[in-house]
Amino acid sequence: MKTVFGPVPSRRLGQSLGIDPIPLKTCNWNCVYCQLGRTMPITNERKAFFDPELILAETAEALKSHQPGEIDWVTFIGSGETTLDINLGYLIREVKKLTPLPIAVITNGSLLYKPEVRQDLLPADAVMPSFDAGNEALYRKINRPHPDLTFERLVEGLIAFRQEYAGNLWIEVMMVRSMNDSEAALEELAVWFERIHPDEIHILQPTRPPVEVWVEPADQEGIIRAQAILGKAAKIVVPVEGSFDIGDSADLVEAITNIVTRHPMRQHEVIEVLRDNFVENIPEALAMLEKSKKVKVVLRNNEHYWIASETHFPENGNSKEV
Repeated sequence: MKTVFGPVPSRRLGQSLGIDPIPLKTCNWNCVYCQLGRTMPITNERKAFFDPELILAETAEALKSHQPGEIDWVTFIGSGETTLDINLGYLIREVKKLTPLPIAVITNGSLLYKPEVRQDLLPADAVMPSFDAGNEALYRKINRPHPDLTFERLVEGLIAFRQEYAGNLWIEVMMVRSMNDSEAALEELAVWFERIHPDEIHILQPTRPPVEVWVEPADQEGIIRAQAILGKAAKIVVPVEGSFDIGDSADLVEAITNIVTRHPMRQHEVIEVLRDNFVENIPEALAMLEKSKKVKVVLRNNEHYWIASETHFPENGNSKEV
């Protein structure tokens, strides 16, 4: 499938069927911690990238091929910024007609200052924006947004959306060591959260390969400090293990590429997928994947990750292609 993948294990949503309406990597941020590589070029234009009827047909097919209980959430998650798809609101409403499953949208929240974007997201059961910095300078250092996007617009959009949105507003904070894990940085975030009033604050760490070689997750002390300062709504979200569903595809290369384009996989996860699909010669299958040139392997802190070959990762430091 071109736009639908999984279900894949999610840290917050159980087994999540992903809908990706955005080509890799179409984004208006260029976050230092992004697992999908550098944004080249950065864009802030909302438009249609795929035929919405194709997306809906693939979603219907994926839903039909799974038994009750095999999917917990349907999640709109882009290979970049999800709300750049101008058809997003239509897609959410139409998917709700296809399934009673709850629908989540993962977004950086940068376009919520636009009334039409807020309107698009209102039918979702959960919206999960990012909020990593409490001031303009740190916002530009961590998220590296498009020039048209400002910190003022980010917070303006989040506050306005909370006033209009009745669903679950779960804001995520990606904790990066020596950037936003200090007491001062966390106190600034806490002040904004008092104005935004999210239902939950999800404290995450960049456990998958960050694009910039120097990015490290906050240490345990920083995570504990974040939970203490951000208050009762803050929850530490830990990495989760689970099964990756590649459907009935006879083309394993295409199926695995479909997942790692949106969700980099550890080496052992790829091996488990191959075993689940009764592949007998695992080394030969891994070699075939690399030979396809559709995927590649990067080394991050002594762990191998499979990512899409189109992903732009640096080749030096502690995160390099192998």
